Amino acid sequence: MYMSIKEIIDAANQRQKPIYELAIEQEMEQTKASYEEIWSKMEKNLVTMENSINKSIEGDGVFSPTGLTGGDAVKIKKYRESGKTLSGDMMMFGVQSAIGVNEVNASLGVICATPTAGASGTIPGVLFTISDTLKLSHEDKVHFLFTSALFGMIVANNACIAGAFGGCQAEVGSASAMAAAAAVEAAGGTPQQSSEAFSTALQNLLGLVCDPVAGLVEIPCVKRNAIGAANALVAADLALAGVTNIINADEVVEAMYRVGRQMPRELRETGLGGVAATPTGIAIKSKIFGEKVLQPQ
Repeated sequence: MYMSIKEIIDAANQRQKPIYELAIEQEMEQTKASYEEIWSKMEKNLVTMENSINKSIEGDGVFSPTGLTGGDAVKIKKYRESGKTLSGDMMMFGVQSAIGVNEVNASLGVICATPTAGASGTIPGVLFTISDTLKLSHEDKVHFLFTSALFGMIVANNACIAGAFGGCQAEVGSASAMAAAAAVEAAGGTPQQSSEAFSTALQNLLGLVCDPVAGLVEIPCVKRNAIGAANALVAADLALAGVTNIINADEVVEAMYRVGRQMPRELRETGLGGVAATPTGIAIKSKIFGEKVLQPQ
């Protein structure tokens, strides 16, 4: 089993294999499942992602039972169609997709947790943004998911992917870094460039707190996936341009772990700090759960 990103990059270079092949090989070795079985499971993840993106823009969109979130993916789609986006249609499609998937999650729909439900929009947001530009085949898209998964495994085993443990940096931050690394490989970048993109993306979101209003995966979670997707695309472009990092990917993962441990419990998914502790956030919680919650001093 690969225990570091450096080991993955070294193996890819030495064996002259793409990272997605290393991921499949490792999964076969660890699970004893066949290539076909492993491929089929990842294909199902891809289909689930695409279905959730499509679901999010049907009619007026999807809405959560609380009414706190929903319909924004449709608004973004209409905004894109105006041709007046400031960051470009491609970027805003990624934002639309990332938000859309999380709206489906909040509406109790079916999504693929990548690596968590709260961060489920970031990776598909990036994947389906670059698929047309790079003319990715169905197989290429599945490869993208295997590559992102192998990077994510390193984060999960050496740090954390849960907001309750390490803040949102562990969820959207990890997802953004995973997507950036996979996007580089999909674009024909080197294994080292994938590592550089990963490092950049995770550094950019280091310290991101997890502060869900009323403890629900809606505010600010849905919009944070938009930032995660955009951050991944920028980090991938930087790496493909040849921009490197002084701090390597494994050290950034270690730093993320330490930062997560240093965060107070109020900023780790408890809904007691950050925007969850604002007067509006507290009022929303009281309205939903019928609780009288004291304002923070």
